[in-house]
Amino acid sequence: MTDQRTAIVSGGTRGIGLVLSRRLVRLGYSVVALYRSDVRAADDAVKELGPAFRAVRTDLADGDAVTASAAEILSAHGAPAVLVNNAGVNVDRPFLEMTHEDWHRVIDSNLSGVFHLTRAVAPAMLAADAGAVIVNIGATTGIRPRVNGANYCASKAGLLQLSKCLALEFAPKVRVNCLIPGVIGTEEVVERLGLDDEESRERVLAEIPQRRIGDCEDLADALEFLIGPGSAYMTGQRLIVDGGQFMW
Repeated sequence: MTDQRTAIVSGGTRGIGLVLSRRLVRLGYSVVALYRSDVRAADDAVKELGPAFRAVRTDLADGDAVTASAAEILSAHGAPAVLVNNAGVNVDRPFLEMTHEDWHRVIDSNLSGVFHLTRAVAPAMLAADAGAVIVNIGATTGIRPRVNGANYCASKAGLLQLSKCLALEFAPKVRVNCLIPGVIGTEEVVERLGLDDEESRERVLAEIPQRRIGDCEDLADALEFLIGPGSAYMTGQRLIVDGGQFMW
């Protein structure tokens, strides 16, 4: 078992999750990133980030698989100082065309997955009583709905309430907050919002007072704040990083 502080990041081998993992490694954490299927991205992340980073393949929607993976991680690394619940999927469909599979795939990954992973590691975090922090990555659609996203919106609204419930139950030993990105220029967002098209991009920028698309590093900065001493009196809160787009 290592004495280095450990951070667990679900969905931590690509996209926003990889950037968050990269920042945690830079901050001196030993990072364990969970991923579901993209072996190539996981291998690339391991090569990039070196010995302070490992990737564990786990389907967060499978409670038994998560329990087994968490037990191995806890045995190898001890109680994590940081847990980042970042993994999620998005399957857009008009509500009346949404299948049972569409619904369960999103809810099971985005909400039940957070339950499975947090339930598996939180007892160790609480027992360690070392000021551990949980950061759940939410979405603005958990507060304001959008067309064709009933499953995703419901999952993220549920995550926001789950964050508050965990903050109540885990205080004062473990802090729990929800980090909510606005428009961040990931491949998925660029494609979904058509940001490669100048007119579409300008329509989006017109709604953002900061007049720019967010960067994953903006979220990494916010994560660094939420796990650091500057946020020691914050729990059960939502931190929205959106350039002022919503101002909730």
